[in-house]
Amino acid sequence: MSPSTTDSSEQIGAVRSDSPSRNSAAGKPADGRAAKEIITLDQHVVEIVSDAGEGAQKAGQAFGTISAKMGNGIWTVEIIPAEIQPPPRNAAGASGIRIRVGSSPITNSGDAADVVVAFNEMVLTGRLESGALKPGCIVLIEDKWREHADPEIAASYVQVYDRMIKEGLRVYEVPMEVVTLQHVDNPMRGKNMFVLGMLSYLYDRELELGREQIRFVFGRKGKKIVDNNVALLEAGYEWGQENLDFQFRIPSAKILGPQIVSNGNVAIALGIMASGMDVCAMYPITPATSASHHLSEIFENVGGVVHQAEDEIAACGFAIGASYAGKCAVTITSGPGIALKTELLGLAVMAEIPLVVVNVQRGGPSTGLPTKVEQGDLLAALFSTHGDAPKVVMAPATIEDCFYSILTARKIAETFRMPVLVLSDANLATGQQPFPRPEFSRDWLAPPIDQSALPEGTPPYDWDETTGLSRRIIPGQPGGMFTLTGLAHNRMGKVAYNRGANQEGARSRSLKLAAFQKTLKTPETFGDEEGDVLVVGWGSTQGAIHEAVSRLRKDGASVSSLHIKFLQPMASGIGEILKRFKKVIAVEINYSDSLEDELIDSDNRRYSNLAFLLRARYLVDVDSWSNVHGEPLQPGRIEAMLRQLVEAQ
Repeated sequence: MSPSTTDSSEQIGAVRSDSPSRNSAAGKPADGRAAKEIITLDQHVVEIVSDAGEGAQKAGQAFGTISAKMGNGIWTVEIIPAEIQPPPRNAAGASGIRIRVGSSPITNSGDAADVVVAFNEMVLTGRLESGALKPGCIVLIEDKWREHADPEIAASYVQVYDRMIKEGLRVYEVPMEVVTLQHVDNPMRGKNMFVLGMLSYLYDRELELGREQIRFVFGRKGKKIVDNNVALLEAGYEWGQENLDFQFRIPSAKILGPQIVSNGNVAIALGIMASGMDVCAMYPITPATSASHHLSEIFENVGGVVHQAEDEIAACGFAIGASYAGKCAVTITSGPGIALKTELLGLAVMAEIPLVVVNVQRGGPSTGLPTKVEQGDLLAALFSTHGDAPKVVMAPATIEDCFYSILTARKIAETFRMPVLVLSDANLATGQQPFPRPEFSRDWLAPPIDQSALPEGTPPYDWDETTGLSRRIIPGQPGGMFTLTGLAHNRMGKVAYNRGANQEGARSRSLKLAAFQKTLKTPETFGDEEGDVLVVGWGSTQGAIHEAVSRLRKDGASVSSLHIKFLQPMASGIGEILKRFKKVIAVEINYSDSLEDELIDSDNRRYSNLAFLLRARYLVDVDSWSNVHGEPLQPGRIEAMLRQLVEAQ
């Protein structure tokens, strides 16, 4: 370990006073190294931050996968700059990953980081400014900048270093580049694996699992690449072994069955294949693209096709055409893409064509925050299409749920002949989580289309008077020829502008939503079914909300939560649940006005998306707590807000 050249010598080798459990390793090892202090933890949050292109995310993903294979719960979140190639040593261009590792299942990215590995001091500054690091956080930082030939760079490093020391962070300078250059010519192509080895030692990971992961990731690039990266992994592990005088242990739970480690986009891609859908039409857009990338690698193995269209509108049109022809197609996009697709979503509603639409939400409006998380598309998903256009809107809460939600979405789309929007977000898209390997079931598949011959003159929109449902007819089906139009039409599909026909069509399309709503179960309340405070959430915030509520409940607070999967239609019974609590507050990652602003009052306040919906539907005074920081919600911040709320009751 490089000695500190400022006043930090007393920091090196020190152990935080709030460490949960410590045990000095018994005796001195036979090789003469100093005895290690072993610190046992329930969970830890680790960050790796670098310039873009230095592989921090690859190292973090590997570390998460290795930890999951050892039986630990994990949740990872990528820190992705908005620019494809931002300038190096740039605070706003920091690229990296956060990995939360625990002894039990992990459901969110947690609070401030306990350990951070930084490739330079500038990528750390953004994390410092945003409060991403815990007081006393351990910082392992590349040491080459201190002696850099450019005096401005050297001065910048010393300034940030001194600031970290002053703020009480425990800074360890690491010769990452020096060691990496002993194995490869370009440190940008290997420093990350050195870091993986260093973290593997620090958290007592099985080194062989690291070697396996490298063989898996780099295997197609040849033996030399694999060997170099394995050597770097071992070098990092050895450096930690020789220079760090402490080590963390996070006990793992027994793995009861086969598991997979996946991010949300890959889970969506797997769900598309498992559901039996065989057409995906898309146009690349962050952060949705990797779902179609994964599909493009493997979809053809099960007879599927990925179509990259010239734009979002064409992609939606292609998917609608494929569904009209008898397939069930999916189109995957993100914020600006969903805006472009809305007119064609109206066509799918009017023509009653099954369609699954995945919207991996990001910050908006316009091109907004391409790589940052937000949940601001809820109202757009429900209402953006012109005219009366009922469609199902649902949101997975976890990475595992991304997989199963697609299975459900396809069935709904085909059964009710309508678009189903699945609202994922950037938090789920790039986060990794282990979950039980799904066992294939025929129940995943939608029933086959009835292609038996139809009597001459059968109405293609033979709407049931009670449910609005009608039989799905596809081109080429004997007796099934009919006119397809986006115009108002009668039961025969003929254009009809008379008042009765349009009223009947709109009523039937709306009834389908009501018929589907009757199949939904009331969501269960997390905690007591009545009390002082109810937190309502949707989508990827479930884990953070549950963790915050659990912390308060352990202290005896009367707080519960409710997570809503189906946003349109909503299940029966939700209104009654809301009314059983003195205070109801929606917690979301989107914007709402604050009453602390001088101009804002109860007459002009804009509420967050879910709060707006709940207030309108149930006439309950639902409050909002939300933000658009571009980050996943932290349970600690939700907890702090709720404690104030409870005290005010």
